[in-house]
Parts: sequence; C-alpha cells; structure tokens
Amino acid sequence: LALQINIENAKEVDALVEEITGLHAAIAKLPSLNPSPDVDALFTELVTACVPPSPVDVTKLGPGAQEMREGLIRLCSEAEGKLEAHYSDMLAAFDNPLDHLGMFPYYSNYINLSKLEYELLARYVPGGIAPARVAFIGSGPLPLSSFVLAARHLPDTMFDNYDLCGAANDRTSKLFRADTDVGARMSFHTADVADLAGELGEYDVVFLAALVGMAAEDKAKVIAHLGTHMADGAALVVRGARGFLYPIVDLEDIGRGGFEVLAVCHPDDDVVNSVIIAQKSKDVHVSGLHSGRAVGGQSSRGTVPVVSPPCRFGEMVADVTQKREEFANAEVAF
Repeated sequence: LALQINIENAKEVDALVEEITGLHAAIAKLPSLNPSPDVDALFTELVTACVPPSPVDVTKLGPGAQEMREGLIRLCSEAEGKLEAHYSDMLAAFDNPLDHLGMFPYYSNYINLSKLEYELLARYVPGGIAPARVAFIGSGPLPLSSFVLAARHLPDTMFDNYDLCGAANDRTSKLFRADTDVGARMSFHTADVADLAGELGEYDVVFLAALVGMAAEDKAKVIAHLGTHMADGAALVVRGARGFLYPIVDLEDIGRGGFEVLAVCHPDDDVVNSVIIAQKSKDVHVSGLHSGRAVGGQSSRGTVPVVSPPCRFGEMVADVTQKREEFANAEVAF
C-alpha cells in the first residue's frame, strides 16, 4: 500500500512539474508582463496549479526543475510588481483612493492574510501584541498589507514601509494623501534592508515580504541582519510559501538569525503565503546566532505549533475570475 501511494505521488509530482514547466515556457514568451488578458489568464492558471496541497517537495526537484522554478519566481515577482503598479495608478485617479481598494483583484487575499497574521501574533507572542511601531520590509507600490493591518487590527500603530524602489514609494504616497487616519500613520522609505541598522531596533514587529531575498541564501542574510539589529523580544513575521511561486524560508535560518520560531502556518485556503511567527531571542548577544533555533520543529518552549486553516481555494478562483471581468469594464472609464 505504501509503495502504491509513493508511485501515485511520484506520478502526481511529475504531472504537476510538467504542467508548471509548460506554463513557465508560455509566460517567458510573453512580450510583456504588464496586465493584459493573456498575462492574467496564464498567471491565474499558474496559481490554480500551485496553490492546492500537493506532494511536491521543491527541495528535492532535479537541477532542471530547480532552474525552471527559480526563473518562474523571478517572472512572478516582476509580474506582481507590474500588476500592483498598474492598479496603484488606477486608484490614484480617485479623490480618496483608499475607498476603492476593492478594485484590486486579490484584495480579499490581503484581508485574509493580514487577519491571519494578526491572530497568530496575538495568540503566540508572549504577553499578546499591541505594537507602537511596525516596519514592513518590501511594501511595494500597493501596500495593502500595511493598510489592512492599520485599518482593521492596529488602529493606534505607526507603520514604516520600506522598499528598494523609489517609484513604488512615490505611487504609494499618492494613495494615502487624502486619508487623515491611516494615512497619518504611514511613512514610506526608499532603502535596502541591508542598510538599515539602528532604526530596526525601534520596532515592536517587523514584517518581511515573501519576495525580499529571492534566493535562499539571500533570505538567510536578510534574516540574520534583522536578528543583529532588532530589539530583544520584538516579533518577526516572515512570509513564504510551500510551492513554486515564492522562495522557501528555512526555519533553521530563522533560528540561526537569532530568533525563536513561535508558530508556522501553511494555509490551505485562498491565502497563498505561508506565515512564520518568530521572536528576537533575548539571549542572542550571549549565545550568538544559534540562540532561538528551531530545529526539527522544536523551540525553547517545546514543539513549534503548525497551523493549517480550512481550505477555501475554490472561492478564491471564482472571485479572481469575477474581479478580472469587473476590472476590464472599470478600465474603460479611465
């Protein structure tokens, strides 16, 4: 029976890798990754293939599949940036852009993801969570996560958003210009996280976007840098994914960076990202970068909780299809 299951899993893995390889080839041939019917259709098909649970372990893929996956991640990153920039420009045309964020096709995903992250922080960070200041690293041209957290969950918190791209921050500033509540609590900075030092020690919580640190070694360096400069006891929220679309986050890299992993969540619903909640170890300066390690699912408090919410993937696909039709009509007005 076990052999039969392994054979079936291997066939499923091969079929999925073949499907994604075909999609990667089609996406790579596109003349542009700017939003268009062809781009939208291919990426919707890609998400449909990648998000449902599967037996694929991307760390065990062959060299050719690994190279394909790395190229796919770069294409996804570029396309995601162009999609967000496109809708950021559309939203900026309104008198109060924040009233129209629902135009973005994946806005509901950000609502669900931010709710999940807040609930994980509140549940697993000792003493609860009521941050005075939050940093979001890799906020992009459409910082929906920061907005949702500020508007729905953290009404008294100041947010500093960091991105490498000055044009992204220019776009973002236009979205918040007319808002006297959330907008007054948002700041945007053009900077590389590697250049941040003392300011990182001022935050109670730091969010690390999934596409910051595209390669595993780059992600590990970013986490180690945060561990060096964040305040003792501060929380770190790391986004990743168990699939082809985002770089994988190694829990051991988080531990070696000076953090204790408190919880890991691999959603099975419309939330594409996995979420890791960690805390800067207070003994990092004494024990070095190996303090707070979470190896084999263990932390100093015992087994790291792994949380898996129920699946609502079908609803997400239907919602995206409906939204794409709505936006095609909405763009005529611009």
